[in-house]
Amino acid sequence: MSTLPGITLAAWRAQGLSFSFQGHAMRYWVAGDEHAEPLLLIHGFPTASWDWHYLWAPLAARYRVIACDMLGFGDSAKPHGHAYSLLEQADLQQALLAHLHTKGPVHVLAHDYGDSVAQELLARHHERRFKLASCVFLNGGLFPETHRPVLVQKLLLSPIGPLIGRLFSRKKLAASFAKVFGPQTQPSSGELDGFWSLVAENNGPGVMHRLIRYMPERRVQRERWVAAMQKGGVPLRVIDGAADPISGAHMVARYRELIADADTVLLAGIGHYPQVEAAEQVLQHYLAFRQALTPA
Repeated sequence: MSTLPGITLAAWRAQGLSFSFQGHAMRYWVAGDEHAEPLLLIHGFPTASWDWHYLWAPLAARYRVIACDMLGFGDSAKPHGHAYSLLEQADLQQALLAHLHTKGPVHVLAHDYGDSVAQELLARHHERRFKLASCVFLNGGLFPETHRPVLVQKLLLSPIGPLIGRLFSRKKLAASFAKVFGPQTQPSSGELDGFWSLVAENNGPGVMHRLIRYMPERRVQRERWVAAMQKGGVPLRVIDGAADPISGAHMVARYRELIADADTVLLAGIGHYPQVEAAEQVLQHYLAFRQALTPA
């Protein structure tokens, strides 16, 4: 596991702030110099912004870091009966930035489900509805054709999805994570406790079958999102755990086929959660990417 100190979940929760998005109570975090360049961190499914806890302080030393638990995730509201959407989650990110009076173009670092939200923000940038300075993607389903969902995700999408969600447990989360983390970088029992606490908060398993609709939504948006990545003008990098069965080396191979001058970094032996499994490497490659953007 990471040699960076990280932040305990209790300490993380204590630093959280609240704002309202379309009548829903959202939790968010902000750190670093308010005059520094804004860096928006966007978490994945089924976890929350605590995923970034190893990187939070090192990034806050350089940038104005901003993150929220998205609608249906972590310590934010998880309305039952809600039609969750990646487009709405992009609206949420823009609402959070507006709430914080964030000025100027925003840098984004995203993971998993958050990659899709970042792709939407990239498309909005080209449509002149958002100002994106750069974007780095960690393991995620950038292309529906390379996404290999785990069994529980397939079951959540099926007619028995509501039942599967209600039966989801720490034990099932641990079994899923054991398959998608790298063989030498498995989560500790304490980390699994933290991840499960965030999933379980506000009866989260009861909305998982609704959140999982992001998988077909990705297919609907594919052409628009891939076109946005191909357009150029916004620096992009992929930092990817190669051993991830969901979005590992095979996804990066597809990225290199589709994106001209593809900037990709493969982390050998690392699985689906590189920011947890190999935080130092992610930090190194992220800072090198940002350094290259700075004029000499």
